[in-house]
Amino acid sequence: MIRAFIATNIDSRIIREVAETIVQLRRAIPEVRWVAPDNIHLTIKFLGDIEPSRVDPIANALEQALTLFPRFTINAKGLGVFPDPRRPRVLWVGLEGGQLAKLAAKVEAALEPLGFAREERGFQPHLTIGRWRRFDGATKNLLEKLERWKSHDYGASKVETVTLFQSVLKPDGALHQPLRVVAIGQE
Repeated sequence: MIRAFIATNIDSRIIREVAETIVQLRRAIPEVRWVAPDNIHLTIKFLGDIEPSRVDPIANALEQALTLFPRFTINAKGLGVFPDPRRPRVLWVGLEGGQLAKLAAKVEAALEPLGFAREERGFQPHLTIGRWRRFDGATKNLLEKLERWKSHDYGASKVETVTLFQSVLKPDGALHQPLRVVAIGQE
């Protein structure tokens, strides 16, 4: 079985800037397990465990669905947490771009006939940069950090491809290996 997800990569300039933010936050929020810069991406849909024989049908469905979808630009801006600052589990960089929700809906529609259920939660585009191992309740410190970074502009990134990734879980974090890269339409 392959643990799989569909994502798009982010411009390396944004990743470098996010990595600098992580360096600055590492001491201030020590209970967070930080995402390695090489693993920072925009997840469009998590597929879970799939049979290797499903890779080609998934890639083909994505190609058909996205061949006419327009390429677009997204902006990375600000920090936030899921589900909320009183009990955070995920620290993220926000993403803005009018076509993101439409892209996610296109991917959902393309994969539903292959047996992948539509996501029940609304699509909230973000880059996960850290996960709490445990939260010690230091909400004031967290709120101060979030306030400082809430409007930070990390820059823009073009969305020109989506990638079907395999996620290999390791003791020191996941290793994301691209299985298929699918071009998105035209500019």
